Amino acid sequence: MSKFGQTIREQREAKGLLLRQLAAAIEVDTAMMSKIERGERNAKRDQVLKLAEILGLDTEQLLTFWLADKVYDMIKDEELASRALRVAEEEVQYRVKKK
Repeated sequence: MSKFGQTIREQREAKGLLLRQLAAAIEVDTAMMSKIERGERNAKRDQVLKLAEILGLDTEQLLTFWLADKVYDMIKDEELASRALRVAEEEVQYRVKKK
């Protein structure tokens, strides 16, 4: 299970919400919400923002988990994944300083 999905599931259960209730709130079907929680599908950014609001989660932290899961999905099978992440991190830091 992804960190994002695990966080969503734990908070949903802690609030006593059913999967179908949360799915309806972000306008997806229950099967899709289940896949999001299990890390089999990625939520859209606007859905992440809605989930943070509904579940009372820190938006920045939830977006971080969501982005990390997206990056992981892209590189998980790559032999050079760790090296690529380091290069990407350097590039992000460079561009932030440049602004």
